[in-house]
Amino acid sequence: MPARAVHKRPAPLADIRLLVLDVDGVMTDGRLRYDGSGEICKTFHVRDGYGIRALLAAGIDVAVISGRESPAVSRRCKELGIRHLYQGIDDKAPVLAQLLARLDIPPRQCACVGDDRPDMPLLAQAGLAVAVADAHPAALAIAHRRTRLPGGAGAVREVCDWLLAARRRSGRT
Repeated sequence: MPARAVHKRPAPLADIRLLVLDVDGVMTDGRLRYDGSGEICKTFHVRDGYGIRALLAAGIDVAVISGRESPAVSRRCKELGIRHLYQGIDDKAPVLAQLLARLDIPPRQCACVGDDRPDMPLLAQAGLAVAVADAHPAALAIAHRRTRLPGGAGAVREVCDWLLAARRRSGRT
């Protein structure tokens, strides 16, 4: 049975206190490149990083929950200041529930960005479920919003800009 969004109406953008991101297909374009030694290489968009830093500076927390483990992801999250990093997670929903409880943030004030079936339980929990432009149709079907840009090509920055603009409009800067 496919996941359904818990919240029929999306949460107001200005109310979001936590942004949760998948990695492959969201922070990256989803392609896996292997170098000569068999290591997976990932490419991140610099504008996504700028948006994440701007969110953190505005007081919106950011977390990454990924099904794969990758030293490149660890390094990228560290350089961006993302303190909540969970890798190698097959069942993402309980990890998000524990994080929300630890941060004392209701699910309604959480936005999640995903691109495929493993992200659907996260999208279903979120007050704002976002799918990247090139997401799998199943993820698109339960998302409240869809980015214009595909994963790894500025989609995360687009979501960050939505949240920051809403904060400015509401006077919560």
